[in-house]
Amino acid sequence: MKIWLINHYAVPPHYYPLSRPSLFAKNLIKMGHDVTIIAASTVHNSDNQNLIENGVKVKHIIDDGIPYVLINCLPYRGNGIKRVINILQFSQELPGVLKTLDQPDAIVATSFDPFTCYEGIKYAKKHGIRAIAEIADLWPETLVDYSGLSPKHPAVKYLRTIEKKIYISADRIVFTMEGAYKYIEEQGWTQVIPKTKVCYINNGIDNELFSYNKDNYRISDKDLEDDSKFKVVYTGSIRKVNNLGILLDAAELINDEKIIFLIWGDGDELEILRDRVKRDRISNVVFKGKVEKKYIPYITSKADLNIAHNGQSKLFRFGISFNKIFDYLAAGKPILCDFDSGYNPVIQNGAGVEVKSAEPREIAEEIVRLSNVEARQYLMLSENALKAAKKYDFSVLTQKLADVIESI
Repeated sequence: MKIWLINHYAVPPHYYPLSRPSLFAKNLIKMGHDVTIIAASTVHNSDNQNLIENGVKVKHIIDDGIPYVLINCLPYRGNGIKRVINILQFSQELPGVLKTLDQPDAIVATSFDPFTCYEGIKYAKKHGIRAIAEIADLWPETLVDYSGLSPKHPAVKYLRTIEKKIYISADRIVFTMEGAYKYIEEQGWTQVIPKTKVCYINNGIDNELFSYNKDNYRISDKDLEDDSKFKVVYTGSIRKVNNLGILLDAAELINDEKIIFLIWGDGDELEILRDRVKRDRISNVVFKGKVEKKYIPYITSKADLNIAHNGQSKLFRFGISFNKIFDYLAAGKPILCDFDSGYNPVIQNGAGVEVKSAEPREIAEEIVRLSNVEARQYLMLSENALKAAKKYDFSVLTQKLADVIESI
């Protein structure tokens, strides 16, 4: 079967670490399918990087055995007006570029922004192609939740109209959050969007690559190697939106000298938080800076507790699918989630615990409890994490996607 994966941000993952589309493509190709990823030429979260430098409209490349069609779009930095232009430009150019390609049997169009997904689904329906909408972000609900816009705002209403058209038109809808049909129920759309067309495929992990990186990309760090310490590890962005100050608050409440927080990552709050650690003499927190993703498997596997930290969001009631969680599961160590959510893979699989309130004192108390837990219970949490990682391997998830496509 010939399949297009249309995803605005899906450049090869060594440029931008969005591995889901490339892992789907790689596994579908192994299964004998003919797969092409169609994406914008610009690299998200980069310094205006554009993979098309000679001004041509479209570039065809093969990267790690995967064919890509890149559409030249305006480079941007951050979330300003240039990014908005980039989003609109890609969706406007997409139909014309698709017409120049040999038609597929199926299109999987991803909604990080709804415009790309809408154009992909519309094109599929127009040409009698199987149409699968993959919903990674609930737009415009994300905009309402994070920006504070009213549901009655004209922009929100407009985006909601596009969203509804996508859901009605698609042959199947694949959500990355397990409880997403509750969202459809809340919108009052069940009469036109039956549950039978809605599917769930969470994010996951390439266990083979994780194991390879763990064995071959080790980092020399005295704190990480100190077996006398109970190492609480965080990996990820250190930005205002991440609110890592809560972890520092929790650390200050812990008097047990054997517990240490090791924080890997970078962002606009790194130096601010480093200054606070120094100023307030928080001796059990060490910021390690940024490392390449290939070192994360070793780091998380050497932890005694990996912490999945996030701010609270009403969207979490529909489920979560953070990439970090699946890295943590593959590390085979207990996980602490300090946010409230529904359908949490960590809790569903008995691989860790959650602190729903996100209060520093409760986080501190849970960390202390886990540092003193019986060896039998600690081992059970670790084993459950590894079992879950196998369930969420991308070879398994890709078979689910193939089954969805073939069911149409």
